[in-house]
Parts: sequence; structure tokens; C-alpha cells
Amino acid sequence: MTERRPESPQRPSKLPKITAGDSSGDEEDSGGGERELIERGNMNPNPRLQRYLVAIEYIGTRFSGAQKQATYRTVVGVLEDAFQKFIGQPVSVFCSSRTDTGVHALSNVCHVDVERISKRKPGEVLPPHEPSVVKRAVNHFLQKNGGDMMVIDVRCIPADFHARYRARERTYFYRLLSGKEHLSSFEKDRAWHVPEKLDLLAMQKACQVLVGCHDFSSFRAAACQAKSPIKTLDELTVTEVASSPYFPSILEREQSNNASGGSLSISNKSEADSPLIADTSNQCKIENFGGEASKGFGVRERHRCFVVTARARSFLYHQVRLLVGVLKSVGTGDLAVCDVERILKAKDVAAASPMAPACGLYLGHVKYDDLPSDI
Repeated sequence: MTERRPESPQRPSKLPKITAGDSSGDEEDSGGGERELIERGNMNPNPRLQRYLVAIEYIGTRFSGAQKQATYRTVVGVLEDAFQKFIGQPVSVFCSSRTDTGVHALSNVCHVDVERISKRKPGEVLPPHEPSVVKRAVNHFLQKNGGDMMVIDVRCIPADFHARYRARERTYFYRLLSGKEHLSSFEKDRAWHVPEKLDLLAMQKACQVLVGCHDFSSFRAAACQAKSPIKTLDELTVTEVASSPYFPSILEREQSNNASGGSLSISNKSEADSPLIADTSNQCKIENFGGEASKGFGVRERHRCFVVTARARSFLYHQVRLLVGVLKSVGTGDLAVCDVERILKAKDVAAASPMAPACGLYLGHVKYDDLPSDI
């Protein structure tokens, strides 16, 4: 029989009542995180432990979600393994946002308690590692385990600072690529491919209906365990951006070189030889946003790229992906803006459009109002 790891002392001993819309769960969290940390001094009774706040990025399609599972490769499982190889003893990692399978993170935040024990003199406790040492060492072991996760920042924090319950705002991004052509191999599992054209203005008008404080029961998965469907959506926007990966055309390279004074080498190739002919004033817009343009052999047609940004203190389970599903339907013309109002008022997830796939969703940023400097 394997020995069970003791429960971590980080959880608060008492939980206050919370008001509607004032939770600390996250969009891909089915575990019902509607709790708030009470500051009760040092939550960790062991003064020899140093708590670190760790920001990580990862490719979500390579993991079976963030939460640790015994038989699957998960974000927490891989990160805990890297820390154990670094310090030589098991640790427990707690994430601010428990993203679902396939959801990426540009910056998810975790905390972990580390006790630095001398390897030469077992039992001797040494001063904590500097954050830069932790970052470098953990990344070393992560690169040996697939290289699909990276520590991007580390900070020393007090023992009562909880990565999840102290989070005050979360920002998610969702990428949609519009165009008839199949997605580039470089975009596989990084965005939602929509073959139809998308009406940006209509999508932006639909966002205005959804932003603010509402009962989002129509945008809440059946498995959601949040106590209340009322949430405040601080931002919901749709922006058209340059498709990725993006490389400069001959025209752009020449313009850049000319702007620098012409001292750099400039190709003498004619504009007719350029894959994207530049005899129109809106050439940059065409190249950036994937519009029709003359192109030479072997040059892929670009998709139009749209990014939905959703920002709030917390989200219901699958809320962002359900919102994106409705916005996409508005963009293709399958729904009108008035239909979005109807769906919101229905307070029934069955009224919403099909949910957007996980591969286009990115946890972009987790904000803390009281994040301390290194201690």
C-alpha cells in the first residue's frame, strides 16, 4: 500500500459566506472554487518552508488538464515532478486556475512550499533558494520532460499567500482563424478554424450585450459546481489581429530599412517578384489580416485572425467557451444580436450555441492586487 501524502496546511480553516459574483473560481474549473481565503496570519506552521509564487506557460493539448490525476499527464503533476527532481523531496503545487484539457496558458500562477535540505548533510536546513535559481533549475527538468511547459517567473511570498484565493482578476484570450483553407501545420491545436467569414462589427455589438453583471446560466456547463450563476464580466471584446506566425514581406523589409536611414542592405528584387504584390495603399492590412492578394507559387493564403478577450474576477465552468460559441454564430450570421439577448435571458445552457473547442482558449493573465515584492 502506498503512503498517502498528508493534506497541505494551505487551506483556510473557515470560509466566509460569499455574495453572488464574488467567487474565486475560474473558467475551466469544474471543482466549485467559490471560496475566499481568510487572512489568519501564517497558514504554514513550518517556519523552515519558503513559499514561492510560480508563473508558468504551457501547451494545453499536451496535458490532461491542470489538476493532478494518478494515471494522466497533467500540468500540476509535471511541475511537481520537476520540483521534486530539483530539491529531492515531494512537493504540492496549487494553481490559481485549474484549466481544462486542451486549454493553453500564457501565464498560469501557482504556489509551492519548498524546504531546502542539505544533500551533503541530511537534516541540515539551508537558506531558501533565490527565485532565479528556482526558475533556472525547474526549467532544466521541465525541458527534459517534453519541453511543453516553462516557468516564466518566480517570486518569494509569505506563507499565507494563496495563488488561487488571492487572485483578483483573470484574463482569457480565444483565437479564431477565419478562411476556407485548412489551418497551417503551425496553427494545429492553437486556434478554432472557422471556414466562414466573420462579421467583426456584429460580434463587437454582441459583446456589448454580454459585458457587465448578469445571470450567466445560459453560459454555464451542466457540471459547474459554482453556487451562483451571477458573474460580472468586466471585459468582453473581439479584435482582429495579424495571423501567426507572421513574417515580413519584401515591401515591409524595405520600408524598415529605409526608415533606418538606408544603411542596411536592401534586396534589388522587383516588387513583381514579391509573393505579395504591393501596389495598393492597404497592402499592410492585406498581409496582416489575410485578405485576398496576388501571390506567387508556394505562398500560403493567410487566415483572418480574431481574438476574443474575456476579463473577470472569476468565471463559470466553460463560460468563456460558451460565450465564444455564441459570438462565432453572430459572426457567421447564424444568430443576430437580438438572439444573444434572448439566449442570455433564457438562463438555460440549451439555448446557447455549441461550445467553442478548447484548443483556441488561452489563460492570459492572473492579477493580484496585493502581490508582495520578494521577501
